[in-house]
Amino acid sequence: MKLLDRISLKFERQFFGLKNHDYSELESFFTNKTGLEIGGPSSVFKADNLLPIYAYAKRVDGVNFSNSTVWENTIREGLTYDYGNSQPGYQFIAEASHLPAIADNTYDFLLSSHSLEHCANTIKTLNEWKRVVAPGGYMIIIVPDKRLTFDHKRKTTQFAHLLDDYQQDVNESDLTHLDEILVAHDIDRDPGAIDAVYFRERSLRNLENRCLHHHVFDRPLLIQALKYANLNVLSTHIAFPIHIIAIVQKPLV
Repeated sequence: MKLLDRISLKFERQFFGLKNHDYSELESFFTNKTGLEIGGPSSVFKADNLLPIYAYAKRVDGVNFSNSTVWENTIREGLTYDYGNSQPGYQFIAEASHLPAIADNTYDFLLSSHSLEHCANTIKTLNEWKRVVAPGGYMIIIVPDKRLTFDHKRKTTQFAHLLDDYQQDVNESDLTHLDEILVAHDIDRDPGAIDAVYFRERSLRNLENRCLHHHVFDRPLLIQALKYANLNVLSTHIAFPIHIIAIVQKPLV
């Protein structure tokens, strides 16, 4: 990122008044509990970070879509999910929206940081995450605040579009948003994009790499999607540097 862009981001953060909420009251929800993380490990959940869930939990298992990703490089299924605990969790290789190896109501909680926007079918994905969490279990779902990301030129997705994706059973090969992304994506804020030619080539291979943000969320859209999936929204916050954080609970019945 260019120096002027970094300076601009600093002032934007001050302008938007971003600050971090105190989440210490969550400790009792996760202490000695077993959870599942989608698309991790994530720095935001590490000890001494904003939401130090890893330090509270008894064990965290993980899900990634492939044995090779741009974020984790090469990984393998099994007891290899290294999130910083003395004992690794189980690494599943599966789609976020389809977790057939995991039984209903298996986990006490679920974590997802900056993964949902990479999923083509938001509501289907949320329903699957809800399925594997026990009744009364908690979920922390974090998506980007577009104002300070490479999505800042894109329009916020409409809920009607998320609903249509769900009704049409859209899968991960979907490139509906590609033309919009190629026009509005701010390459200067995406170090991995390199240049416009490379970014287009990478985007056309999204089924392989999953780098695209299919949907652009704001807090109202995220809340609407969560409620449609019959999740109880306990709180939402916008937090430094680029997080929209939702804490939700699966109903008891």
